[in-house]
Amino acid sequence: LGQYAQYTGFKNRIINGAMMIDQRNAGAAQNNLAAGWVYTVDRWEVYSNNSSRFNSQQNKGAVTPPAGFKNYLGVSVNTGYSVGASDYNILAQPIEGFNTADLGFGASGASTVTLSFWVYTSVTGTHSGFLGNSTLVTAYPFTFTVSSANTWTQISITISGPTSGTWVGATNGIGLEVMFSLGTGSTYLGTAGSWAGANYLGATGQVNMVGTSGATFYITG
Repeated sequence: LGQYAQYTGFKNRIINGAMMIDQRNAGAAQNNLAAGWVYTVDRWEVYSNNSSRFNSQQNKGAVTPPAGFKNYLGVSVNTGYSVGASDYNILAQPIEGFNTADLGFGASGASTVTLSFWVYTSVTGTHSGFLGNSTLVTAYPFTFTVSSANTWTQISITISGPTSGTWVGATNGIGLEVMFSLGTGSTYLGTAGSWAGANYLGATGQVNMVGTSGATFYITG
C-alpha cells in the first residue's frame, strides 16, 4: 500500500492506497443509505447488507495522517447495532486480474504477498479482514491488533499464496479482493492464518466496530 510504489516497479497491487484521489466524491461524506456497495475514495468501496449503518469520507475527522502521508480514508458508525450471524460490513478494494495474474494464485509456486497499512481506530482489540477470489469462495482471513485507541499503528501481514481455488487470470475481472471487516457475523467468520474454501469475510474473535455508535476506523498507506 505504499505511496510511492509506482517508482519501485509494480510491487504494489493496491491503487490509491494513500487515499490521495477522491474524484467521485470530492471530499464529501458517503452514507451507505441502501444495502449494497457504496463507492468512497477512488478504487475503494464499502459494503453492507444493512442500510445507514456507517458513513465514509476522505480525511474524515481531520486527524493528522502518519508521517509521509497527506490523506486517509475514514469510516464512522452512525448508530451502533448488534451484528447478526449473517450480517457483514466491509471496506474493500477489488483488484483487476491484469494486475494479479502474475502472482500465480491457484497453482504451485503461488507468490507470497504482504499487506501493509496504517490504521487509526477508536476501537481497540483484534480486527480482521481477508484476501479472496472473485467469487469469495476462496479466502484467507487475517487479524491485526490495535492496542492504543486513536493512534496510528502500522500493520504488516505476510500471506503465502494459495495453491488451490479458482482465480481470474489476465482480464479486467476481479483478480483479488482485499477487504477489511467493520463488523461481520459468525456465518462469515473463519480461522485466521490459512486459506479456506469458504465464504469468509473476516476472522473469528474479531471486534465489531459497527457495534459502537460513533466508532471510527481510519486507514492509509
